[in-house]
Amino acid sequence: MNDLAKMMYKVDLHTHSIASPDGGLTLADYRYMLSRGKLDVIAITDHNTISFAQVAQAKLGDKVIIVGEEITTQQGEIIGLYLDEAVPAGLTLEEAVAAIRAQNGLVYVPHPFETVRQGIQKNDLDSITHAVDIVEVFNGRAVFQNKSKQAVAWTADYRKVGAASSDAHGKVGWGRTNSQLKQAPTRETLAALLSEAKYRTQSVRLGILHPKVNRMKRKLSQHA
Repeated sequence: MNDLAKMMYKVDLHTHSIASPDGGLTLADYRYMLSRGKLDVIAITDHNTISFAQVAQAKLGDKVIIVGEEITTQQGEIIGLYLDEAVPAGLTLEEAVAAIRAQNGLVYVPHPFETVRQGIQKNDLDSITHAVDIVEVFNGRAVFQNKSKQAVAWTADYRKVGAASSDAHGKVGWGRTNSQLKQAPTRETLAALLSEAKYRTQSVRLGILHPKVNRMKRKLSQHA
């Protein structure tokens, strides 16, 4: 590893803990990734809740854990980063974006243009261009429906910054897709740092099975 690689901060802005209905990452998993230097900063972006992320941040530190939320809106999923309060599901996309902005959060667009994972479609994304901070141009679970080329093109057209994130719902393959930054990010500097980021991208086929497996485990435990 060269000196430049050692200096880069490996950041994953899209992960799901056991607080997500289909997530499986535990506090021990997050602690392991950080302590082993596999990732330096991680956003926990559970579906429609920030409870786990807040606990993890309190235990592991606000410099390494970003409180986020993947919000289910009427037009698809949107992520808020650096949140203090959860944004309720079921809002319109515009309302969700406004709620993120109202608490000085960052608006992050996960897996845009996908249909299987409720990605925001082009017309709706165009309608919130003014509020978008970051676009996910590489998603670690985008194997069978990969819209990276379209995401990269949209980001360039509208002069937005991109990010590579894992969308990890479990440990298999986690850490192989991330954004590498020159400095540790803050709410104020993240977007600017991403404008000069390097990406590490590696889709892992087994990783796409985590959500289904996690849901199945929960159903089995409820009937045990």
